[in-house]
Amino acid sequence: MIAPRMRDLVLLGAGGHARVLLALMRAAGYSVLGVCDPHLASSGASRWEGLDVLGDDAALLDRLGPERVALVLGIGQLSTGSLRERLYDLWRGRGYAFPALVHPAAWIAGDALLSDGVQVMAGAIIQPGCAIGENSTINTRASIDHDCHIAAHVHVAPGATLCGSIHVDEGAFIGAGSVLVQGVRVGERAVVGAGTTLVRDLGPRQIIIGGAPRIRAKPAAES
Repeated sequence: MIAPRMRDLVLLGAGGHARVLLALMRAAGYSVLGVCDPHLASSGASRWEGLDVLGDDAALLDRLGPERVALVLGIGQLSTGSLRERLYDLWRGRGYAFPALVHPAAWIAGDALLSDGVQVMAGAIIQPGCAIGENSTINTRASIDHDCHIAAHVHVAPGATLCGSIHVDEGAFIGAGSVLVQGVRVGERAVVGAGTTLVRDLGPRQIIIGGAPRIRAKPAAES
């Protein structure tokens, strides 16, 4: 499920999500060449979290071609916006690979399918019959039960529980600690708020917020 470790990895971004990924890569024994981040480069920093700062993103094109390194997208995903998706598509279009990464403390069923760029954090569980689309994140202690299908560019936040046979469409966001009951579908770019229990399908671009659940449409400007 993890791509062969034939190339060094370069981390894109240096925020909190990047730090979690760096811990994953070190725990799993990956070779990390360094980090590219425009803010670090502009500040003149040479080291970050024990890694060499390679420069801004242009450093990749100048010195580290796709035949030499693979990339790890260290930009986290918010419930609104699509920067992570745009960066992934940009660098894939330039020929770079994004291997699937799995923390050694995660548990993944042998028949589960992980696409390119998938990130599975510590304590996550992915049960039999599941498929996770490219550039999706299964965050810390998230649980994905049998026969769930997660499309591309989905973020499943820490502690979320997806019961069996759930479909999550492209670009959706599943909030921390939420519970999705068996068989529901979450539409494209919809948002399930933190702590929400979802008991029926959620349409494309809809947002459901916990407590006394209420559904509203997601503004087009947030796509």
